[in-house]
Amino acid sequence: MTDLRPFFDGPTAAATTFSEMAQAMVPSRILVIAYEVRDRILAGEPVAPFTVGDFDPRYFQVPSLLKDYIAEAVAADQTNYPPADGLLELRRAIRDHYQAVLGLDYPVEAVTVASGARPVLYGAYQCLVSPGEKVVTPAPSWNNNNFCQLVGAEHVVVPTRPEDAFMPTAEALGPHLRDARLLVLCSPMNPAGTMMTEAQMRAICDRVLEENARRESTGARPLYVVYDQVYRLLTFGDHQHVTPVGVAPAMARYTLFSDAISKCFAATGLRVGWMVGPPAIMARMKALLTHVGAWAPKPEQLATARLLGDAAAMEAFLGPFRAQIRSRLDLLHGAFEAWAAEGLPVQSIAPQGALYLSVRFDLEGRPGLPDEDAVRRFLLREAGCAIVPFSAFGDTHNRGWVRFSVGAVSEDDIRACLPRLRDALVRTCA
Repeated sequence: MTDLRPFFDGPTAAATTFSEMAQAMVPSRILVIAYEVRDRILAGEPVAPFTVGDFDPRYFQVPSLLKDYIAEAVAADQTNYPPADGLLELRRAIRDHYQAVLGLDYPVEAVTVASGARPVLYGAYQCLVSPGEKVVTPAPSWNNNNFCQLVGAEHVVVPTRPEDAFMPTAEALGPHLRDARLLVLCSPMNPAGTMMTEAQMRAICDRVLEENARRESTGARPLYVVYDQVYRLLTFGDHQHVTPVGVAPAMARYTLFSDAISKCFAATGLRVGWMVGPPAIMARMKALLTHVGAWAPKPEQLATARLLGDAAAMEAFLGPFRAQIRSRLDLLHGAFEAWAAEGLPVQSIAPQGALYLSVRFDLEGRPGLPDEDAVRRFLLREAGCAIVPFSAFGDTHNRGWVRFSVGAVSEDDIRACLPRLRDALVRTCA
């Protein structure tokens, strides 16, 4: 047997081997933190992993019908290539689902299917943004800094405030829209677990429509909005999901929805997502996908089409699923509210949607805790509490705020972690 390892040293390992894009590329900080947590768990330490936005199948399973439909499709030998923009059955099912649930009447040509929401999000950047053009995103937000780097865009980050539930306001965004090519929004929001109100959405849409009216009069390229609504079916209480097109139908010309089964059906590993938007843009998205092959597996597409066509089955799954997520979030939020009333340095925002809770630990600068990474490691080491700071989502403004994700923990995990976490906070106040 020939040992090939010596051939992989030297020039092929040098940074100059790579393109400028690859040299500038950075790993996901969220996953770096998650891998550190994984190693502690494998070493036998008691850790509650509130890190990655994923679901542990021990606690959250995909709908049983989805499993059955996938198995049936495989048994029927539906295992060849699907069309690059998705099976017609699924694209029609998505169109019909949007009509029934969102009240939006799109043609089937407006729907493009891919292997999760991530490829279509990246595809929107590739199809709409040229190097040097401006992309505006609020902070915190998920992965937009990396998408901007990959396409060579100028990334403009607009800070948000906890008073606004970390949602961007029209006033904050307004000064940055005049020469922007893309505005990226998300609700329910990762990482904050909060939602945009109708008033917030309407004010932003007014700004976008006003800007595009100005551009149309000068022949300039329009400003588009990518609206990530992958958590839209996970809402709590009186909070209602709103969309740009729902509050302002003229936004249909400028809005691209990204969506998937990954979060709302605990199906992160099944890789079925889609984008809905102007048909001319979706045709170009299809062309891009033909080159990269980022289509969802055919059995999963067929199964998703059948699930989306069964409203009763979906609600039978979503009711208990939402309740399990909310009970975990409420358990955490209730504890933090009680601790704050005791004077401990913690604050949280009541859960509104998704599977996340926004929490602030006012610990940075205390003895032995010079910065946020020291705080994160302290909570992990002393309390077995693994969290992700908002700075991992591009937010350098809201110091001390972190994301708790509850898809990979049981209620027993939370109850075991809370006393450890309280004791650690008490020690910082001594």
